[in-house]
Amino acid sequence: MSKHVFQLKEKAWTYKDTYEIKDQEGDVIFLVKGKVFSASNTFFFQNIQERNLLQIKKKLVSFRPKYKIKRAGKTIAVVEKKWSAWKAKFKVDIPGPNDYTIEGKFWKREYEFFRKGEKVAEVSKKRWSWSDTYGVEIEEDEDVQLILATVVTIDLVLKDLEQEDNADEE
Repeated sequence: MSKHVFQLKEKAWTYKDTYEIKDQEGDVIFLVKGKVFSASNTFFFQNIQERNLLQIKKKLVSFRPKYKIKRAGKTIAVVEKKWSAWKAKFKVDIPGPNDYTIEGKFWKREYEFFRKGEKVAEVSKKRWSWSDTYGVEIEEDEDVQLILATVVTIDLVLKDLEQEDNADEE
């Protein structure tokens, strides 16, 4: 079975969080844009013509970090960090029996997506020498946009947790 391969690069040091997602040839094919200091915590997954394909929105009142991913105004997934004494996990709750479980070393950007026990995608920073660049391999039959939006969402959750840790130290 063939795989889709992408490179996700976060553009740092701007007033917006902007992510570029490139294909195997290095061409930018998706953008994810959102305002960092916005009260809405909403990000837009766009094609290269900047047409909104998905919306990623943080649920502001939640015990755990939780984001909704919408397509055409309809929630297609809820991404939530699961707390575990043994290891970190994320769950992508999709209507029906198609949920993803995501496990790995999130702070190192080394993790895998599973559906019904089968690995369907992998995120790895090992292949890339840049500091904020990840490789993402996705099985052919999977929802590429949803998985890539989830990778960005995990990055947003990690940034939120990092900011909370920094605030606690002050």
